[in-house]
Amino acid sequence: MDPIVVDRSNQPGWIEVVCGSMFSGKTEELIRRLKRARIARLRVEIFKPAIDVRFSESEVVSHDENAILSTPVDSAHQIILLSGQAQVIGIDEAQFFGLELVEVCRSLAESGKRVIVAGLDQDYLGQPFEPIPQLMAIAEYVTKLHAICVVCGSPANHSQRIVTATDRVVVGASESYEPRCRRCFDPSLSSRTEGESNAAGQNPGLRATPDTDSGIPDIPAGDGLATDAISVTERMPQSPDSAEES
Repeated sequence: MDPIVVDRSNQPGWIEVVCGSMFSGKTEELIRRLKRARIARLRVEIFKPAIDVRFSESEVVSHDENAILSTPVDSAHQIILLSGQAQVIGIDEAQFFGLELVEVCRSLAESGKRVIVAGLDQDYLGQPFEPIPQLMAIAEYVTKLHAICVVCGSPANHSQRIVTATDRVVVGASESYEPRCRRCFDPSLSSRTEGESNAAGQNPGLRATPDTDSGIPDIPAGDGLATDAISVTERMPQSPDSAEES
């Protein structure tokens, strides 16, 4: 039997989007796919917004502390200039780049590159968070991940801001956000004053009190943030890296 020779130079590019709330495992999944691409001996470049220095200035780091070396950039257009001969492009925290990232990803894919983008699909008010909705529309593969609601234990698709701030972009981690389901999500929480929040039984600087009427067992605050993610994947067909190795 003749060997199968794969001519990667003639393969078309495509876009993969990994989205969901905070603590759902988006960056973890991005890192996993990029590491597998390196095992396949593909040339990989990873980019992150320079604004994101929560865990490292030069690495993409998940909430589980898995990390991969990356290049911080100030704008999405720099990704095209710095991608060089890379065959696989990873982009983390896409929501910090804005709508210009859509055309950048389209251009990279049309040049034959595999583009993997991870980011929030909703902001702290539960509204679509550009550019992820637009990227989902043009992507070949979309994976939506869910965290675990810290209030009732249901699948969480919202990022609840637990500090008082009304700016759309507030860079933070577990000190500023927690995952919540549709029922437990309160988009007005971060806009209340401390006195108003205490009067309503919610302190914006503290995690929520478990809902004893939900019918779902309480879980300790902080459990199941990134390590217990539930994923729901659109299959159109299956993404090359969407299934775990057996």
